[in-house]
Amino acid sequence: MRLPADHALVQAEVERVYRADSRRVLATLIRLLGDFDLAEEALHDAFAAAVDQWPRDGIPASPRAWLVSAGRFKAIDRVRRRARFDNAQEALVQHLQVQLEQPEADDSRSVDDDHLRLIFICCHPALSRDAQVALTLREVCGLSTEEIASAYLSKPATLAQRIVRAKSKIRSAQIPYEIPAPAELSERLGSVLQVIYLVFNEGYSASAGHRLMRHDLCGEAIRLGREVYQLLPEPEVGGLLALMLLHQARGAARADAQGELVRLEQQDRTQWDRAQIAEGVALVEASFRSGRLGPYAVQAAIAALHAESVSFEATDWHEIVALYEVLMRLTPSPVVALNRSVALAMRDGPECGLAQLDQILAGGELGDYHLAHAARADLLTRLGRHDDARAAYTQALALVQQEPERRFLQRQLAALDAESMVRH
Repeated sequence: MRLPADHALVQAEVERVYRADSRRVLATLIRLLGDFDLAEEALHDAFAAAVDQWPRDGIPASPRAWLVSAGRFKAIDRVRRRARFDNAQEALVQHLQVQLEQPEADDSRSVDDDHLRLIFICCHPALSRDAQVALTLREVCGLSTEEIASAYLSKPATLAQRIVRAKSKIRSAQIPYEIPAPAELSERLGSVLQVIYLVFNEGYSASAGHRLMRHDLCGEAIRLGREVYQLLPEPEVGGLLALMLLHQARGAARADAQGELVRLEQQDRTQWDRAQIAEGVALVEASFRSGRLGPYAVQAAIAALHAESVSFEATDWHEIVALYEVLMRLTPSPVVALNRSVALAMRDGPECGLAQLDQILAGGELGDYHLAHAARADLLTRLGRHDDARAAYTQALALVQQEPERRFLQRQLAALDAESMVRH
């Protein structure tokens, strides 16, 4: 028999369980109830019941199982009330009644599978990429609509509509709530990894706004990466997790005390998180040992070379250029080519890098990409072509959306003007 518990202790335990397990409880409820919105209502009802009952009845031995069970009963109560006014709900009542009569296993593997199913359904290729990201952040990560809208500079109403449409698409297309079969897993896993990396990138270098980083988004992406890797320890999953860890390890040094952007070559490497670097490097090595290299593992290897170098000058640029050439063969893109040109400039000199970069810009695909013009301005500055560098920085400033990057470019321009005054 459970004894009544202290109310404050129970409240603390409810909050702990919510932080640790609410998304897993939601995933299981979605599977049992077959409906996102009903499952979300059931989740909230279950936690409200816990706040009410656990101080009186005691904390259950398995809080997660208790919440799933309570959520199922609360859901069918809701549907029964609606059925009084809507005969179409009667079929759902019958379905849920059958579900209630089946005992729900609480083994961790079943719950973890439910959560993995939820990740895959939120990243289903039938949904647009914007919808995949929004639904993943809302349902898998538990961020509010307002938080997601703030991260992506959208109106909450617009984000809410996007999420509603995504759920409607899942219902109308009868997308199965399942982990893909092995034959489909590779293709579907790619979508999951891309969404996780999009979330991380938005946290690590926000596309616009006043903050350089959104640590909550970075943390959620890494947590998801860990979870997917634990359940599906594929080399490319490990590569993505490594890439995020190695970038995040430099987070504390990317801005100074005033929040201003600090370039890689000027960062205080004593601020880098060595534990995250060690974990990331170990994952890179495991991915390379598998012999099945993908783009994330190669990018992580590049990040590892930066992270393990004692200084910017000591960086192994020869190896970095070689890895970018591998990456170009795996996933050729103008952005990869841009990064390769910067690495070439460090290995062979700014003239070589600039020639490659000008060739990329001549192709027209990066004309609106502020980082391409900023990189060109930096190379022109290194070559002493200050008027051309000023024009390139001005072009980058016209395109940049993020305030810390804008201020950084303005400082670079000011430094060029100050140097010009000294020369004259």
